[in-house]
Amino acid sequence: MDPVTGTLDTTPAVDRPDLLAAPVAAAVAGLADARVAEIDPDLADTAALCTAYDLPLSTSANCVVVTGRRGGTQRHAACVVLATTRADVNGLVRRRLDARKASFASTDFATEATGMEYGGITPVGLPGDWLLLIDSAVVATPVVIIGSGLRRSKLVVAGAALLSLPGAETVDGLGRPA
Repeated sequence: MDPVTGTLDTTPAVDRPDLLAAPVAAAVAGLADARVAEIDPDLADTAALCTAYDLPLSTSANCVVVTGRRGGTQRHAACVVLATTRADVNGLVRRRLDARKASFASTDFATEATGMEYGGITPVGLPGDWLLLIDSAVVATPVVIIGSGLRRSKLVVAGAALLSLPGAETVDGLGRPA
């Protein structure tokens, strides 16, 4: 068993587009050394995944979609934080979106706008006009496990590689202790 990837059986992501949502498959070639692992979709949620595949919670990262509003204008961001934290939606994210109010996007909006399954949303392959805010702790993590756009698989990538994605920026303190 690998201390970082547990019992996940990974393969190069570019070789398994069947394990990726369409927008992820189109974007993954630009992500250095991305690997993918097929999982039981009933175990896609972080706590269940870590238990079932002997993964340390500290290497799992979550991607949440946030909508900010100011007047009649809506802005969207994807936030990537370690699973041991929660995104500071009403503080840092709201200010970065220049919004009076920010909240998690509805499931329907998030899945339709990303072309990904709920519970599998990932920063790879997001709409190009969205902000992509990545907590500095994620960037500093040598290997992170993130969604693949589908609940039946996970991507395994270097945290710093996520900065190569369109619109990505590092945000210190984005992830707050859970």
